[in-house]
Amino acid sequence: MSPSEIITGTTGGSAGSGVRLDKALAEAAGMSRARVQALIDEGRVEIAGKPASSASLKVAAGTPFRIAVPPAAEAAAAPEDIPLTIAFEDEHLIVVDKPAGMVVHPAAGNRAGTLVNALLHHCRGQLSGIGGVARPGIVHRIDKDTSGLLVIAKTDAAHEGLARQFAAHSVHRRYLAVCAGHPSPSEGTIDARIGRSDADRKKMTVLPKNSSRGKTAVTHYKVLERFDHAALIECRLETGRTHQVRVHCASIGHALVGDPVYGRTPKPLRPMLERLGFARQALHAAELGFVHPASDEYLRFRADLPQDMAELIDQLGRSNR
Repeated sequence: MSPSEIITGTTGGSAGSGVRLDKALAEAAGMSRARVQALIDEGRVEIAGKPASSASLKVAAGTPFRIAVPPAAEAAAAPEDIPLTIAFEDEHLIVVDKPAGMVVHPAAGNRAGTLVNALLHHCRGQLSGIGGVARPGIVHRIDKDTSGLLVIAKTDAAHEGLARQFAAHSVHRRYLAVCAGHPSPSEGTIDARIGRSDADRKKMTVLPKNSSRGKTAVTHYKVLERFDHAALIECRLETGRTHQVRVHCASIGHALVGDPVYGRTPKPLRPMLERLGFARQALHAAELGFVHPASDEYLRFRADLPQDMAELIDQLGRSNR
């Protein structure tokens, strides 16, 4: 191995206390726990002069360590000069208003034109590395055909700080959506586990509360305006599961208008959607709030509705008059 950097030091914490090795090293070395775990698995970490055998090993305060950090591998995605709508940017992170139709990560069938491609060009390599790989530190995601706000970490320390907030459900996330019908009650909470569907592994589904599968998911919704056959709702997320808003709304009988996977748009609305050329789920990540991982300042951002959703809501409103 020919590492580009050797990091040495001692673990922190209270004297005599036992702390997980990955947690202790993440704090002492300023890395994410995910990266520390990967380095341990690769045999690049020594603790008290011996190879670290496990990330869950308990270590006392003041234990010496040595980390051999390898050069970052080249990113698989290629930088592309794609315009970005940037709500905020500093040396630690960047907040982007993603347009509908843009995939976050390259994958089969979407190797180019993704948010990752755009970020690689815009940030020119100044993005957090995960597991030693030079790729953008996407802390959370939104679907291809959902528009709105995303925060991306530029450093491992920022990535770790933001990830902790998402895990603690302390990040403010407010979505605007147009759903079929009128939810009743007009304000409530959907607390239902979400996991992969047995019938279609590409889809998510609501699972029984006592299921050992899937993950807890909580969405707070409120009806903001009623139209003929549809309603404008806000959804505040406690958790951020795959397709959460779409699955939860469909589970109470009010799938999102235009959603091709989890519901059917009411027949009376279909001519309007065809006329507008609206062919996606009506969902927009309108607000994002979190504590800046470096400055501890609370930041909150708002993204206006994109033109297609604004036009849809305007036309639905006109049908009420």
